[in-house]
Amino acid sequence: MASSAAAAAATDRIALVKAFDETRTGVRGLVESGVSAVPVIFRHPDPYTSVPLAPPGVSIPVVDLSLPAPLAAEAAAGAARDWGFFYLVNHHALVPSGFTAGLLAAVRAFNELPAAERAAHYGRSVDGGVSYSSNVDLYRSGAASWRDTIQVVLGPSRPDAERIPAACRAEVVGWDAHATVVARAVMALLCEGLGLRGETLEEASCLEGKLMVCHYYPVCPEPERTMGIVPHTDPGVLTVLAQDGVGGLQVKHTNEDGESYWVDAKPVPGALVINVGDLLQVKFTRLIMSNDKYKSVEHRVVMKSHEEARVSSAIFYNPGKRGDSVFYGPLPDLISSGNPPKYRNFTMSEFLGAFFKRDLASKALIEHFKI
Repeated sequence: MASSAAAAAATDRIALVKAFDETRTGVRGLVESGVSAVPVIFRHPDPYTSVPLAPPGVSIPVVDLSLPAPLAAEAAAGAARDWGFFYLVNHHALVPSGFTAGLLAAVRAFNELPAAERAAHYGRSVDGGVSYSSNVDLYRSGAASWRDTIQVVLGPSRPDAERIPAACRAEVVGWDAHATVVARAVMALLCEGLGLRGETLEEASCLEGKLMVCHYYPVCPEPERTMGIVPHTDPGVLTVLAQDGVGGLQVKHTNEDGESYWVDAKPVPGALVINVGDLLQVKFTRLIMSNDKYKSVEHRVVMKSHEEARVSSAIFYNPGKRGDSVFYGPLPDLISSGNPPKYRNFTMSEFLGAFFKRDLASKALIEHFKI
């Protein structure tokens, strides 16, 4: 009897998800229709009760690019090792002043176009490297999240720029160039912080695979009943994030006493947010002492505002070499009987395939490749 009820509930959910998706207007369309409650497919059971919030005054670290290079490298390595996240400030020599604000404003402008104009772009196929839809895991997740997304595959193959919505096309293309300069500088710092040559990650093609996601989190009538993004880790090597002033990003941190809590990554004017991805944790697993690893940590976006939509744009950097004979994992020359590998080798196709087959709330991606 219970199994029959569960099957019926699953069938009902599939129908509701399909009906929502076929509107082609996303979560923004729900808001435009005047919903006063979060629809059932977006409701998360007790989304904010499992791990407490951090004590007042706790914040993710700051890495200042105006510091001398050795000090900046030391700060970046320490932040990546202890937190997996940090604010990057004084990067204005790499990104023109005001550019990220313009990017986020353009993404907001697209998402606030009339429904019919947005619907013309809506779809789950990444034709030409571009898509606009709500929840990449909509049909796989237990509960949908309160966001819509423009997704652009920037590399190793270039997208068809004409498929990027005109309202934000120039800004998206420009952000690709500027963010890659930032990612190159950060990767160099992380390598130098380990005593490696600054070019190590770039030479491993880690700037060539690029995926941009521009998220729009509409105003929510019941922010306590849903989430913007469920807790997850990022695939790939490194993420560069620009966010507006609304807030909602939280990072899971475990302190020296083993206590875990969620830390608000509050918007800092002029700062970018950098985080370590799963592949960087794997790639450097054998390069770092057991107490000195770079971490790929869980993070989430909570719904905090009834009055203003949140906008962010992230670029995920991955190795661009995707051949079936190109493997990633612990470096063979650093493995010994006393220091066995923790991860098996895998191709990028296998790695990214595992990511796109899971829902975001499932276990960390690197867990799939542990020995």
